[in-house]
Amino acid sequence: MLEIYDGPLEVPRILERWYGVQRRRNFGAFIPFVGTVRDEGGIEGLSFDLYRPLLERWFNHWQEQAAKRGAEVAMAHSCGDVPLFESSYIAAVSSPKRRVALELIDRFVEDFKANAPIWKYDLRGGERIYAADRSQPLCGSGLLG
Repeated sequence: MLEIYDGPLEVPRILERWYGVQRRRNFGAFIPFVGTVRDEGGIEGLSFDLYRPLLERWFNHWQEQAAKRGAEVAMAHSCGDVPLFESSYIAAVSSPKRRVALELIDRFVEDFKANAPIWKYDLRGGERIYAADRSQPLCGSGLLG
């Protein structure tokens, strides 16, 4: 389940819905991760762009990996501006067994940070400034990728 929203995420509503889905599937573990925009370096918030076809491909690969272990992954992400102390990213893993869910959520969140096609901008003084110092090149991107 991949969900894209404009602006900040409504964390309680999203997690409640996802939790209801996993309960009906009789999974024993539901492990969410909520990413929050923190106050650092004088920013007013963050802004995000994404390329949905690549993001869907990246996410579908994770769904396949999780399914091999009897688990499912879910992800919600913001597009556009997200103010300080609001959420821009939620990930969750549901699984019959807790160990599988614990291992997968860690790997999923780390891979997301390194490889998901989402671009981050700082919001400063009403301007949107590419956060190059906190960005990583995507594997296979660029002229020689």
